[in-house]
Amino acid sequence: MPKVTDEYRVARRDEIIEVAISCFTRQGYARTSIADLVTASGLSAGAIYGNFPGGKQELFVAAASRILTSRRDELAAGAGVADPLSPGEIMATLIRGIRSENVGGVLPQLWGEASIDDEIRALVSSVFRDLRQTVADRLTEWAAAHPDKTEDDAAAWGARMAPVVLSAAPGFVLQRAMLDDFDEAGYVEALPGVFVH
Repeated sequence: MPKVTDEYRVARRDEIIEVAISCFTRQGYARTSIADLVTASGLSAGAIYGNFPGGKQELFVAAASRILTSRRDELAAGAGVADPLSPGEIMATLIRGIRSENVGGVLPQLWGEASIDDEIRALVSSVFRDLRQTVADRLTEWAAAHPDKTEDDAAAWGARMAPVVLSAAPGFVLQRAMLDDFDEAGYVEALPGVFVH
């Protein structure tokens, strides 16, 4: 029997996560079963459990972690540039990423599940903390480049503002999910004007 390579394992896990994100977005976490994932992926239940022994919960955490890590990586790519992103541009970058992947429907489910499931919260909180730290780092860079626009040292200001700036993403996601007349593009365009400091 040929040996399965690490690259193959990673590709298979990525394939399963993509299918799970699609199912969770379309049907919701609670209404998606392993049988649904089997049907959508064309894989066996054994292949899914072989990659995600914790079943649907582990897969949900992996999907959420991928979404949050992608957002963090997009912001991290802008580190150390001569003209750092403004607070509004930082949020616009995050929200453009959410829009481009069309994963907004998974995020409210994640918040809901994390509020009642300690295990999901524990597993996802470290990824969310990494995202918040990356936002703080980008805000710190901006504050250091614009010392006249902040009250205290750049790092303290960045750490204090990160949770506030990051809170614009849930507002976007919830309005997108609930309001038929929500202007996504307008929201993104307005962010730099709202977060002027």
